Amino acid sequence: MRHRIAVIGGGPAGLTFARVLRRHDHPVTVLERDPAPDARPPGGTLDLHENLGQLALSKAGLLAEFQALSRPEGQAMRILDVDGTVLRDWEPRPDDRANPEIDRGQLRDLLLGPLDVQWGRGVTEVVPGTRDGVLVHFADGRQETFDLVVGADGAWSRVRPAVSPATPHYTGVTMVETSLDDVDIRHPDLARLIGDGAMAVYGVNRGLVAQRNSGGHIKVYAQFRAPLDWHTNLDRHMGLNRRAGMDAGLDLADVEAVRSSLLALFDGWAAPILDLLRHGTAFVHRPLYVLPVSHTWAHVPGVTLLGDAAHLMPPLGVGANLAMLEGAELAESVAAAPGPGDLDEAVRAFEEQMWARAGRWAKITTAGLERLVSPDPAEALALFDEIQPS
Repeated sequence: MRHRIAVIGGGPAGLTFARVLRRHDHPVTVLERDPAPDARPPGGTLDLHENLGQLALSKAGLLAEFQALSRPEGQAMRILDVDGTVLRDWEPRPDDRANPEIDRGQLRDLLLGPLDVQWGRGVTEVVPGTRDGVLVHFADGRQETFDLVVGADGAWSRVRPAVSPATPHYTGVTMVETSLDDVDIRHPDLARLIGDGAMAVYGVNRGLVAQRNSGGHIKVYAQFRAPLDWHTNLDRHMGLNRRAGMDAGLDLADVEAVRSSLLALFDGWAAPILDLLRHGTAFVHRPLYVLPVSHTWAHVPGVTLLGDAAHLMPPLGVGANLAMLEGAELAESVAAAPGPGDLDEAVRAFEEQMWARAGRWAKITTAGLERLVSPDPAEALALFDEIQPS
């Protein structure tokens, strides 16, 4: 018997689930709200761990292709003091493939492969327990019914309310992202400063991270502790109004105003570090949200969640890895379930396994964020010393 299965969301979790299920000759409907694969920027780079994301790609039969695309040299990590002094400089061994980097866009294209994704299918509601199965409502007014609906639709999942009332809450840490192009040609000094992988600088309750992507592209992330509405009154929330020389409110769409406020926030840091902000081409506001550390739910037949929809946690290099492995494991469980009762038991067993592993990682990453963006910058350095190979 072939179950009617839909996965909502065309990110790493949903696409890995679909690829592994397809490898087991089981049909699956992939529904993505974006109108096309290139409808918005795919994001930065990901390091795929040997026992998580890479294991998922192996289950999908894509590991060799990933290895051809990935950048093992991207595992390099450099920590600077705010005055520009190099505090740590980790370089991967020539044969080290524990956590190679790959651009999100390259990973998406690799996973898409022959999949038939239905683009522009925004989901508004998922209703389990109907006579014919799980009812999915779409933004265009249409409806479809499935035996299993997998929510892989991210932090603000439209599937999650079918199983859990939980919603993400703000961590108190905000990121503002910018980027630089053709850095090796246009900004060779910055290229050398960053190296082959990533560079990070941590101060009091703030940090600046630059990460190399392929093709000379650099992503830069300014991180700081602030209220969610920090930009509405810089004088009250950040103490920047007079230093930045601007009105109390900041228009996040005003590139030069955002640049000026960030330069004021990191005032006193070494000039080469601040050049990462001076040369940024645009700024994107990304407040960090999380779900409760041990987020679980009472099992609902016909509906489950993967990745950020299930366990949104701080972005410390684990979320996409977990999401991909969960997608692969759920697909294998579903493919091995011959009947409707078997399908439900397979999903229930998967959820128990997912909750236990995700809960452990959520605790680790939550504690990690507290140490990275901390009143004591030495905490960030100590954390890297603990996780980097000796």
